[in-house]
Amino acid sequence: MPTTRRLLLGASIAAPLASPALAQALRAVTIVVPFAPGGSTDILSRLMAERMTAVLGQAVQVENRAGGNTIVGGEYVARAQPDGHTILMSSGTTLSINPLVVPNLPYKVEDFAPISLATTYPFAIIAQNNGPADVAAWIAQAKARPGSMTYGTNGPTTLTNVAMLMVLEKLGITMQDVTYRGDAAALNDFVAGNLNMLVVAGGTALPVRANRQGKLLLWTSKQRMPSTPEVPCTGEYSAGLEALSWFGLLAPARTPDAAVRRLHGAAVEALKDQRIRERLTNDAQFIIGNTPEEFAQFLRDQDSQWRPILAKLNVQNN
Repeated sequence: MPTTRRLLLGASIAAPLASPALAQALRAVTIVVPFAPGGSTDILSRLMAERMTAVLGQAVQVENRAGGNTIVGGEYVARAQPDGHTILMSSGTTLSINPLVVPNLPYKVEDFAPISLATTYPFAIIAQNNGPADVAAWIAQAKARPGSMTYGTNGPTTLTNVAMLMVLEKLGITMQDVTYRGDAAALNDFVAGNLNMLVVAGGTALPVRANRQGKLLLWTSKQRMPSTPEVPCTGEYSAGLEALSWFGLLAPARTPDAAVRRLHGAAVEALKDQRIRERLTNDAQFIIGNTPEEFAQFLRDQDSQWRPILAKLNVQNN
């Protein structure tokens, strides 16, 4: 047998046997989550990290860097070495909203190399069990007590709050926003009865409903969600009214294309996993898994979508 063939055959046989050791030897890939543990971003990141570890034969871990309406985590990744070992699980707040409303933002969209848009999703508006029974009762109660009812979000310029501001404007009511560093902290206060309402992704809202800790009043989508067909959506109260956020993976700019493509392949493969797909669908998320080029175009489209809306709502960083 020729030497070259023997070497190739030996390598092909040894590769599967060496993969556990190789995975240990390779430096881990870190997915930075710009929120505290326990929320939807964290849950998705950990699901994908587990599957990506198996696909890559390399450890993929999650690190939470919360703070500053996701700015802390975003800046950390933007300044990281562009070697494919540090990536960001961005939310819509990080790269769709912050660049439009935060003065002197320490990063810009161009500081990142898109890997793949993972999911898009609407927000759920949930109320206390002893609160308004439906949207009509909510409107009546809020109009009777202008500005006195409270709702919890992740901050004045996060998409949770922007979505709520859009809904409040269309319904003709006002409420008071209470800011938290993540879904978990807001949820704790809501369950303790310290908030009238909570605006969160489905991954947080649906367990609250299932555990009878609150009732789901409304989705911020054009159409009702398949997982909760009995719950109305904002499109029923104002034609076309929809506020979707998203989760997506990005690397620092100047990350080699080969590294981006490798991470993209692992991310897309993770999103094909049936267990992950079922979890995301049940959490009212739309699974995407597009190419880096398609994700880059999506980010440009987001700027065009949100810029006029934010100007109209006069959303400003506080």
